[in-house]
Amino acid sequence: MQKPTVTHATFTIERHYPAPLDRLYRAFTDPAMKRDWFAGGKSSTLEEFTMDFRPGGHDYTRTRFPPGSPFPGAALENHTVYQDIVGNQRIVLAYTMSVAGRRISASLATFEFFASHDGSTLLFTEQAAFFEGADGPAMREDGWNQLLNSLAAHLAA
Repeated sequence: MQKPTVTHATFTIERHYPAPLDRLYRAFTDPAMKRDWFAGGKSSTLEEFTMDFRPGGHDYTRTRFPPGSPFPGAALENHTVYQDIVGNQRIVLAYTMSVAGRRISASLATFEFFASHDGSTLLFTEQAAFFEGADGPAMREDGWNQLLNSLAAHLAA
């Protein structure tokens, strides 16, 4: 029997976007916009996306891994609860991820938004606990970098 383990990690990603602060912030608060950049990836099939953006509100995303992936056909689920929201300034949320019905991590994520002379800046910090068989800190940070690239493409469109 495998002994349970937890790996703790914290990482921060800073991104500049040539979009006004209100447009960047709206990409997190408008369900259609968020679905486009957050859940509209081409490497998996979106099965469900719900969003209730308010303190205490819940989001839920379920995607299905494609053939040839590490978990072909398995569902990836993301359950989110908004902890704190300050318009155009910050969003703090707690979320868990599960693969094939098995919880792999629990995280606290903070998004901070800043206006700049030529757009806006996003400062993202994640504090995570990764459980047995989880993607781990390096893969999670890479996943967020890919999502923030998707956000950049969405804002540029």
